[in-house]
Amino acid sequence: MTDSTVVAKAKLPRLRVVLRMASALAATIIGCQNKPEVVVSNLPTLSILQNNNTVSRHHHRYSQPGRRAVSYEHPSIGDIPRIWIPSVPARPWRWIVIHHSATHFGSARVFDRAHRARGWDELGYHFVIDNGHGGRDGRVEVGSRWIKQKWGAHCGGTPNNEYNNYGIGICLVGDFSKTLPSNRQLQSLRKLLIFLMRRYRIPPSNVIGHRDAPGASTACPGNAFYRYLNTVLRPELSREAVLVTNR
Repeated sequence: MTDSTVVAKAKLPRLRVVLRMASALAATIIGCQNKPEVVVSNLPTLSILQNNNTVSRHHHRYSQPGRRAVSYEHPSIGDIPRIWIPSVPARPWRWIVIHHSATHFGSARVFDRAHRARGWDELGYHFVIDNGHGGRDGRVEVGSRWIKQKWGAHCGGTPNNEYNNYGIGICLVGDFSKTLPSNRQLQSLRKLLIFLMRRYRIPPSNVIGHRDAPGASTACPGNAFYRYLNTVLRPELSREAVLVTNR
């Protein structure tokens, strides 16, 4: 075996990683995103933040102009990470739109690069839930759009851009055409959905898959996951996502 052969073999693992990331980027670009978005010239810096500090479900309250304080006293979702609670005024959210990445590998940073490559201003989703291939399985990554309470870029082509302007975009990493997200991903999604529904008073009927949005021509979030959303998750949310209002 020659020295050049040894060097070539040593480089193979690194090459495989690079090719896998390139494949993920390319698949993301052509994945569930099927409508062109408006190109924005001002490109703010990406801020994908994680914070282990949590807010007790028994004590935390928030208030918004014109709304009564709400506590998160709900044993099924536990403590809420502080990063989920923006410090700026909320947008008038009306929808939650669930996506899959249609890729095996990915993370918020990977998708951010892919979205910028398409000419978007930053990561189009508000949240990304990792699958262990690019980020820890079940980890909820919070995008800078959520921190800034900024419209989404994940559901283009809808009338009046309704589902971008007033829709919270959540992407689960993976291709769920035939299989479901991991148990940890589903647990994180459920917790996040209950929190968002209660905080922004979004009914279970307005928690939709990408394919449900008017004008969307896509199979996202995958056939298997879509069935789960309609037959298991949404009925469960109808039972459990109860808004607790202080009187």
